[in-house]
Amino acid sequence: MTTYWDQEKECMEIAKRQELQSARLVDTIKRVYDNVPYYREKMQQAGLTPDDIHGIEDLAKLPFTEKKDLRNNYPFYTFAVPMKDVVRIHASSGTTGKQTVVGYTQKDLDVWADLIARCFYSVGVRDTDIVHVAFGYGLFTGGLGAHDGAQALGAAVVPASGGNTNRQLQLLVDFGATVLACTPSYALYLADEIQRQGLRDQIKLRIGIFGAEPWSEEMRQQIEEKLGIKAYDIYGLSEIMGPGVAMECPEHAGMHVNADCFIAEVIDPETGEVLPEGSAGELVFTCINKEALPLIRYRTHDLTRLEVAPCACGRTTPRMQKVKGRSDDMLIIRGVNVFPSQIESALLKYPEIAPHYVIYVDRSNHTD
Repeated sequence: MTTYWDQEKECMEIAKRQELQSARLVDTIKRVYDNVPYYREKMQQAGLTPDDIHGIEDLAKLPFTEKKDLRNNYPFYTFAVPMKDVVRIHASSGTTGKQTVVGYTQKDLDVWADLIARCFYSVGVRDTDIVHVAFGYGLFTGGLGAHDGAQALGAAVVPASGGNTNRQLQLLVDFGATVLACTPSYALYLADEIQRQGLRDQIKLRIGIFGAEPWSEEMRQQIEEKLGIKAYDIYGLSEIMGPGVAMECPEHAGMHVNADCFIAEVIDPETGEVLPEGSAGELVFTCINKEALPLIRYRTHDLTRLEVAPCACGRTTPRMQKVKGRSDDMLIIRGVNVFPSQIESALLKYPEIAPHYVIYVDRSNHTD
């Protein structure tokens, strides 16, 4: 069987990883300049041509990409390949505006599946496991992404999708899934229902892989205690690839970025300045191994920090800390920055309070 841990060795040594990233970055910049009018115009406005980009040391010269840029070029005008080469299309929910559209070539899908297989393998998932995927299937990348990755690893996949909790519980009991992949909030809801229905002894889960929303350490502890599993955070964005951009290892010391495919930066969200290692700021990604939609310096608005010191697990890839929140979700209350994740952490310290909540912000009686 292919060892997905071994696949990562090409970017384990820092010097070799930087050499690989530089080569792929130069190639990507040439492709988007030649094939995406939006990027060509943006680079020309910045006074740049592909000849100005020699490697990762020149990354900061390149302009940022924002979600609004994808919406302004809706649906397919940011694609770097002809539509005849696109074999799948995903899209964001569009809850805050027009959907952002993501295209994949067959190579993109193969790379994506291998990345998720690599992530799953790193936390102990093997081809003998049964993976219950309760992420939503459809335009959202979570369901099909996790499905293809688990299948590439050789595991049996239960494509349960989201909702219909009683059916989910029946499948977990009858099929004996050993790995659960879904959002952390739904995992906690399933755990509560398992407890309420007295099914705990019939559940065989041992690993949980959760993502698509921020979650606190307190929520992790509750999920692990209620389901009797080890819970891991997987990170991704539809625009960048989907889940599998980064993943926790058993050390729980941050999420390892798959640096052979993505270059991560942290910037000051106000000035756009690249921040030193370990500084908290906004996460930015550049795709260097995608064909259909290779985004350049995409601003995620997720707030985190990057660590480059080798992990205790033995890997040397950069690690992003658990996302603290989003720069556009931050509340300023009497001069204090407050994130929803901080409110969640406070609530979950009280076992008598259910971990399901709504934050309501009202300034109608604000007198300060």
